[in-house]
Amino acid sequence: MSGLDIAHPMATPSGRGGIWFPRGHILHDYLESRVMPVITGPVGRGNLQYTAMWKAAQRFTTRPVKFGAVSAEIVAFALQDRHYKSVPERMFAIADAFNEEYHELADAGCPVIQIEEPQIHLIAVRKIQDKVITPQLMVEVFNRTVKGLRAKTEVWAHSCWGNPSQQRMFAQVQSYKPALETYNTVDADVITFESSSSGGMDLEAIGKTITGKKIAIGVIDHHTLQVESPDEVAAQIRAALRFIPPERLVISSDCGMGREGMSRRHAFYKMVSLVLGTNTVRKELGLPEAQCLAADERYSLVVPAK
Repeated sequence: MSGLDIAHPMATPSGRGGIWFPRGHILHDYLESRVMPVITGPVGRGNLQYTAMWKAAQRFTTRPVKFGAVSAEIVAFALQDRHYKSVPERMFAIADAFNEEYHELADAGCPVIQIEEPQIHLIAVRKIQDKVITPQLMVEVFNRTVKGLRAKTEVWAHSCWGNPSQQRMFAQVQSYKPALETYNTVDADVITFESSSSGGMDLEAIGKTITGKKIAIGVIDHHTLQVESPDEVAAQIRAALRFIPPERLVISSDCGMGREGMSRRHAFYKMVSLVLGTNTVRKELGLPEAQCLAADERYSLVVPAK
């Protein structure tokens, strides 16, 4: 991006968005390696090339490819700043640059753009008492980032609890409940929630609070290499359907499978179980089932005896 000094990067500062794990902790190792450029002038989109990256991926498949990218506030927290006079000013500048880039991406035909991720729930659970950094500011930054996009593409707001290197960022499983009313005000078509790794503890609250948007729930746990069975996935979906109508329910994974600890093979078969478990519930509801080539007997190397 323009306005950044890439020749003299600096480590992400401690504090807001910075390192808070002690030396010797796996997550200190992970976060300490974040060496970022410094803001030295007005931030612009520069040479992000989001559209080129999406096109490169989309031409490998006939299936629609979703594009996801970091939120403006996460970038703002990670960069040291020698230009802007306040954190909100810095966030808005980054949001405006991203918005311009996303409009080019949507105009190129990208069907889904996901923003990763509003810090709304993290501010709520950490009980941050700050007159500047508030959940309402995070909503304003998100909505500024996606301004005008929903007329062109589907916008997703991705939420998770971190999970780098398959590690929990909190000692206890956290709840989305304190942030749900605020999440209801983001300008998005779909909001994602981690659900599998928390045992679905927030499903009722999510269903009762988020009433005008689609809800994507995770039914795959990214913290374990154990592959969920299709029956386990189906049970989680049925639990969600008690509170979320099927026309607004999207089935997804929790966040974090792509980070270091999980092999592509584990991730692949977790996705296979996601599809097979979803098909079980679709069949119960009389809905069309999705194709799952990995479970198609035509491609099995072991042919059952006649």
